[in-house]
Amino acid sequence: MAFRALIAGGGVAGLEATIALRALAPDLVSIELASPAATFAYRPLAVAEPFGRGRVHTFDLEAIARECRADLRIARLAGVDAGARTATFDDGSTARYDALVIACGTRHEPALPGAETFGEPADVEAFRRLLVAADAGQVRALGFVVPHGTVWPLPLYELALMTAARVSRRPPTLRVITSEEEPLDVLGPAASRAVSDLLVEHGISLECGAYPVAVKSGRLTLAPTGSVQADRFVAVPRQRGVALAGVPQTPTGFIPIDEHARVEGLDQVFAAGDITHYPVKQGGVAAQQADAAAEMIAAEAGASILPTPFRPVLRSVLLTGDGPRYLSSRMRDGGALSSVATTQPFWSPADKIAAPFLAPYLARAGTGRP
Repeated sequence: MAFRALIAGGGVAGLEATIALRALAPDLVSIELASPAATFAYRPLAVAEPFGRGRVHTFDLEAIARECRADLRIARLAGVDAGARTATFDDGSTARYDALVIACGTRHEPALPGAETFGEPADVEAFRRLLVAADAGQVRALGFVVPHGTVWPLPLYELALMTAARVSRRPPTLRVITSEEEPLDVLGPAASRAVSDLLVEHGISLECGAYPVAVKSGRLTLAPTGSVQADRFVAVPRQRGVALAGVPQTPTGFIPIDEHARVEGLDQVFAAGDITHYPVKQGGVAAQQADAAAEMIAAEAGASILPTPFRPVLRSVLLTGDGPRYLSSRMRDGGALSSVATTQPFWSPADKIAAPFLAPYLARAGTGRP
């Protein structure tokens, strides 16, 4: 009987693990992919939709599962009995496994009371209406806010830069207010310098080290003192993990894992992606965690490979409205050790999500490119 791998989640981490595992152990594992939705939405390009520069593409999970010789279950993971090696789903069904990968993502919630939130494809239309209001002269000052605790602020900078680059008869005054010490400092000093230069070039003012509290009557209150005035404010959301019975989770719902993506305290259970406790929530990180899990599972199933630990390298494409910037940094403990920022891609395929197995699949489908 084949080694049973169950992958719970149809996002970047879940699909990367599925494709990787089939490639690493082609005849040694049976794979079941569980997802609450029948489609995968490629979300990074949602930020470009209001400007007509890209769109969210969707993919049929049944087709991906069929290509990977995997079974597809449309259900959401609800809990795990690690002793019995059984997973329970929200429809009441169960599945046995020899190894489980939890890749069920997170939920988004507003992080700044009174501000508009941009973090999901559903937010595209609201931002498009904001741009129309700016064209009509109804928005003369617009603030883009990175609240304290934000785990991936890059889309906020993309919104600000593309708004500034957009041709308008009545361009609003733009301002970025961030709790970061430097803009996009999660990607290291090269990225911070590149973003700072871009903000100056586009006439966007910047306030770092600010701690946004709430927006009321066109005023953003900062802690411990100070405020910022604008007609509208847009912020990125906060992420929270979904509750899973039988799985260790932090108070905010994230799952602790080791360097091979194994869930602490659970045998043959792995986790990858935004649901993990790793402080950076980004598609490329999710894919690298998924690959670490897939290598461990393939080795357990009998494949002749030596699993490599998760040593994250962040590769990101920053959309600016005037051509993308390609940013990369090597990470340790959530901080950048070294960083690079260029106008030319230096990885292939140079997609928004740098995933060794999923990115080529998306490239063949003709999407993911800036």
